Parts: sequence; C-alpha cells; structure tokens
Amino acid sequence: MTKSDTLSRLAFRPMQMADVDAIMAIEPTIFPYPWSRGNFTDSLNSGYSCWVTEHDGKIMGYAVLMMVLDEAHILNISIAKPYQGQGFGRDLLMHMIDIARQRNALNMFLEVRPSNQSAIGLYESIGFNEMAIRRNYYPAANGREDAVLMGLAL
Repeated sequence: MTKSDTLSRLAFRPMQMADVDAIMAIEPTIFPYPWSRGNFTDSLNSGYSCWVTEHDGKIMGYAVLMMVLDEAHILNISIAKPYQGQGFGRDLLMHMIDIARQRNALNMFLEVRPSNQSAIGLYESIGFNEMAIRRNYYPAANGREDAVLMGLAL
C-alpha cells in the first residue's frame, strides 16, 4: 500500500482508552523494549495529548505529547511496520507540532536512540537539532543505550 493510496483515508484523532489494545498489538512489533499498557493508560489519565492516525478505521500510528509550561515533549511517536517508510511518521510528527503550537509551545523536545538513524534523519529534516546525549537512557540487549536529546524551536 502506498501513501497515495492511503492519504485520502488518513485521519488523526485523539487517542481513547479503547485504542490501547490496538496500540499494544503494534508497540512490541516495532520496539525491542516497548511501552507497557500502563504507560499508555497513565498518559491518557494524566491528560497528555495522545493521538492516533488511522487508515480505514485501523490504527496505523500514534503519538504521546506532554506539555510542561511552554515546552512540548514527544514521549512516544510510532508507525506500524507495514506503514513505515512512506511518510506517515512525518505526517504524524507534523500533526504533533501543530498541536504543540496550538498550545503555545515555544520548543519541542524528544529523545531517540542513536541507533535509530532513520528517525534521526526524519527529525533533522524537519529542523530538530541535537542538543545533548542522555547517557544510559534506554534499556538495550547489552545493558543500556544512550539517547540523543533533540529540540525544535517552534
């Protein structure tokens, strides 16, 4: 399925508690150390800005944004494997940037594994810059992996 086939039926909507089962079916297929059900339900219960993107009523991606004063922090942004590499991640990230701007954020931040070069390339192409390295941030097969902290002025 190509992006042009899907675009006319692509929709963004706020995540609901009923979406967590579908999200939990996607999350472990794309991350070696996936978020737990509790991470998603806690995010919803905390009032974070949680969104899904759908194609023909099926969730194909999701994102969680935490606002702190005038800063937006992407906690999770994910696209299901069959839809990766087609620009849907960019579309979802741009949607989250729009949400942050609507909430008067001045900056957006996120962490990414240094090994996730495709995500880093996407973030850089949108204007994110490396700000710092968070040592031993992520669990990894051989202990811990650093995170690249990236930021975007909105």
